[in-house]
Amino acid sequence: MTIQWFPGHMAKARREVEEKLKLVDFVMELVDARAPLSSQNPMLHQVLQNKPKMIILMKKDLADNRVTDQWTAYFKERDIPSIAINVNDKADIKRIIQLGKEMGQKKMDQLAKKGIQPRPARAMIIGIPNVGKSTLINRLANKKIAKTGDKPGVTKQQLWIKVKKDFELLDTPGILWPKFEDELVGYRLAAIGTIKDQLLSMQDIVAFVITYMQRNYPERLVERYNIEQDMEDMWEIFVAIGKQRGALESGGNVNFDKVSDLVIRDVRTGKLGRITLETPED
Repeated sequence: MTIQWFPGHMAKARREVEEKLKLVDFVMELVDARAPLSSQNPMLHQVLQNKPKMIILMKKDLADNRVTDQWTAYFKERDIPSIAINVNDKADIKRIIQLGKEMGQKKMDQLAKKGIQPRPARAMIIGIPNVGKSTLINRLANKKIAKTGDKPGVTKQQLWIKVKKDFELLDTPGILWPKFEDELVGYRLAAIGTIKDQLLSMQDIVAFVITYMQRNYPERLVERYNIEQDMEDMWEIFVAIGKQRGALESGGNVNFDKVSDLVIRDVRTGKLGRITLETPED
């Protein structure tokens, strides 16, 4: 499966990121804690080159704590500062601001040695669509500035935001890369709601999620849908979920599309528990 999705505003956003990168001292890259590697944009890595960067693992409240710890250790081994956050936790927001101050201070010290008047540090915030950038910006600025929504592609232009007196933040639209060569990346991003649902077969995505959970979180499927752990046939699993959750059509037959909708909604809202769809070992 090759997924291609590269709207014109995303191509424009990449060019603007390249142009504005020289204006900032460091970059804040947002990823989804449920798929921290798949939700990194390899195209942006090429653009950023050697610019200092921190990684913020968003939506940690929906991710597996144990695996999140593995990912922060993974980034630390690569000398990349990282923080896992719940955007509604004020303590987590303070941690981001503190790390931003520390990263910006390095640049300020360099400027001071050159005799240049100190200024607020400047950061660029980047990430793929629907990772939570707009909500985080509003928390950092402590007021509603950026538009927020639960659909990919809400932010369409760049915007400077002051974060107290600590640093200035340049927002950018979420940018996907032209196509996913690895179908597992596409499945993970579709499952967490990063790519538009209309681009893929939701039944295929749900089949991927169920298979992954059977290997890593089998007890969640038993608790939520009463699926036996040794059930392997995907058709039988869909039927079992449909009957258990009432996803039926006239005549009493199971509606597989309804099953797909309810399972993917359970994944995205955390009703299947805290799940991470990839590990550093993967």
